[in-house]
Amino acid sequence: MSDPLAMHAGLMNTDNTLDDQQPALRDTQSQDRVLERRPFWVRNRRLAVILLVLGTGLVALLWWVVSFKGATSSVARSQVTISAVTRGTFIRDVVADGQIIAAVSPTLYASSAGTVTLEVHAGDTVQKGQVVAVIDSPDLNAKLAQEEATLQSLRIDWERAHLDADRKLTQLRDAYRQAEIDQKTGQRELDRSRKAYDLGSYSELQMLRSQDALEKARFAYEQARSSYESQPKQNRFDIESRKAVLDRQQFLVAELRHQVDTLQVRSPVPGQVGQVQIGDKANVAKDTPLVTVVDLSALEVEIKVPEGLARDLGRGMAAEIDGSGRRWKAVVGAVSPQVVNGEVTARLRFPTDDREGLRQSQRVSVRIFIDKRDNALMVERGPFLDQDGGAFVYVVHGDIAQRHPVSLGAAGVQNVEIRGGLTEGDQIVISGTAAFHGAQRIILSH
Repeated sequence: MSDPLAMHAGLMNTDNTLDDQQPALRDTQSQDRVLERRPFWVRNRRLAVILLVLGTGLVALLWWVVSFKGATSSVARSQVTISAVTRGTFIRDVVADGQIIAAVSPTLYASSAGTVTLEVHAGDTVQKGQVVAVIDSPDLNAKLAQEEATLQSLRIDWERAHLDADRKLTQLRDAYRQAEIDQKTGQRELDRSRKAYDLGSYSELQMLRSQDALEKARFAYEQARSSYESQPKQNRFDIESRKAVLDRQQFLVAELRHQVDTLQVRSPVPGQVGQVQIGDKANVAKDTPLVTVVDLSALEVEIKVPEGLARDLGRGMAAEIDGSGRRWKAVVGAVSPQVVNGEVTARLRFPTDDREGLRQSQRVSVRIFIDKRDNALMVERGPFLDQDGGAFVYVVHGDIAQRHPVSLGAAGVQNVEIRGGLTEGDQIVISGTAAFHGAQRIILSH
């Protein structure tokens, strides 16, 4: 290819006339530039991009093979729940469903046959001693009237016995004094007769008659004194026998009066009428249940817990009761020693009088605090606790879940204590791991 500049110079030398007559052409040197050879990666940009992508993919493939070596299956991360191991205060507790029961809920019965008139209705608040029902029993009232009349008659007999005793004692005292006088008189007569006999004025027969009269007077005196001295004892016996009969009748009348008084059925405790078991103006027999009164100040909570947890329960343990949007404090009052269908019955009591809002047979939720430990290693409770007997967990490292042995301690409602195998900050799968099929490594895919 010829040079344009050389051709232009030849034309100028061969024809000077033309140069003189025509104007000179403008030089194109300012428009020309030297072309440099471009680098390989610029000239083959598309190929470079393809090679870069292939290299990156190869590196990623190598990293994936190295990272997921040993993983036999894959589970979506969204299907598992992951929680971190933390350190803090661990509370061991038990949660159970409970029922409000009345520790004191007496049922009132009819003390006698008759017609019942109700004074209250179910749900009414009653005070101790308040009449809740009245029984009309004509037979019992008539019997009481008869026995009261008999009591009055026996009381009169007892008072008459006192009068008779005083009268008899007075008579015997008079007879005793008269015998004493007769004895003294006979003694004086005998003395006169002896003096007269000594003087020859009386015969021996007259003296002997005076002596016999004195002996009779002495005998009468002794008998009168004995009767007088023994009469108080006899009087006391008569009076006490009458008094015993009177007391017996008084006891009978008191019992009948008590039975008549119980015809007015009174509440033995303050509380609320729980159930009315008969209708108003109903004719009932003796010992028929009438009304049940619930003592609201003696409410308790009854729960049933598994036998395994019952071994850890003890009297005095603190508890919380939730129901109807409220919460109450309670303590464990008693734990039954009997196991029924694998469960043990326990009762909780309220340490204070705050029982507002509670009703008999109400269902509540109970939480019993068994133990409290500070600075404990723990993790949120989940279904993993029931997998492999709690001996293994899956520790999460990025997208890999590695099966790892662990030693678990006590289990609470919210957390599980960790005694070994994990450290604070570890991430573990707390949801059910049945889908892992016991694999050593699991891929958590997105």
